[in-house]
Amino acid sequence: MAQNEPQAVQVTKSSDGITTITINREHRRNAIDGPTAHKLTDAFLAFENDPVQKVCVFNGANGTFCAGFDLHEVAKYGPGSEKGGYNGPIIEHSHRVQSRNIGPIGPSRMQIKKPVISAVSGYAVAGGLELSLLGDIRVAEDDAVFGVFCRRFGVPLIDGGTVRLQAIVGLGRALDMILTGRGVSAEEALQMGLANRVVPKGQALAEATSIARQLLAFPQACMNTDRTSCYYSTYNASSFEDALSNEFDQGIKVINMESVRGATEFSKGAGRHGKFEKAKI
Repeated sequence: MAQNEPQAVQVTKSSDGITTITINREHRRNAIDGPTAHKLTDAFLAFENDPVQKVCVFNGANGTFCAGFDLHEVAKYGPGSEKGGYNGPIIEHSHRVQSRNIGPIGPSRMQIKKPVISAVSGYAVAGGLELSLLGDIRVAEDDAVFGVFCRRFGVPLIDGGTVRLQAIVGLGRALDMILTGRGVSAEEALQMGLANRVVPKGQALAEATSIARQLLAFPQACMNTDRTSCYYSTYNASSFEDALSNEFDQGIKVINMESVRGATEFSKGAGRHGKFEKAKI
C-alpha cells in the first residue's frame, strides 16, 4: 500500500458501544479484493469479540456501498494460464477463507451475535448485495440500487446471497432478482422488504447510527436473545415445534437477568404508552 493510500477498511468505535465499519476503495467503487476481504472479516470479528461494542453500522464510503468482488483482480488470470482458472489465486483465496468459515468477499457468511445495520448508498450489487444482507436492518438512500449484476459476467453468488436473500424477501422475489440480474431501486426494495428504511441521499449513515443508538437503550440480553431466536427459526430449526422450544429455552434464561427488573421499572411508570426514555434496565 502506498504511504498516502487510505485504508481499504476503516473502523471507528464510539464510547457508547457503536462500531462503524466502512469499505473505502473509491477507485474500485468499493469492490472487494482478497486483502480487503480479510480486513473486513477481521473488523467484524473484532466487533463480535469486543464486549463494549454492542451494535455495528456497516457502510461504504464516497456514495457507494459495494460493487461486489473486484473483477479486475479476477481478470488478471485467464482460464488458460498456468496460474489462472481453477488453480488461480482467486480460488486459492476462496479455499483459504473457507477454512475460516467466511466467504470470498469477507464476512458475508458469518452469523454475527450482535445487531448489524447496513447503511446503503449508491450501488449494493453482486457481492455488495450479499454483504448488505449481513445487516439485520438495511437503511437505503433514495438513489440506492440493489441487484445481482454479476449475472451478466458469469459470476455466481457464493457469499450467502441465495440463502439470505430468499429468507428476507421470499423465494419468488429472490428468484426474480437472481435470474434476471436486474437492478432494484430503493423504493422497490422497501416494498419487497429488502430495505427497511429509505432516506434522502447522503443520510443513510446518520439514520443507521440513530437506529443503533435506539438499540443501545434496550436491555441487551433480551434483545439479542430474541434476535438469535429469529435467526434460529429461519435457518436452523428442524420444525415449528423445534423453533418454539428453542425460543422458550433461550428466552427463559433472560427472565431473571432483565425481565424482573423491567417489570419493576414498568410498575414505577417507566416505558408506558410506548415511551422508553425513563426505562433504565
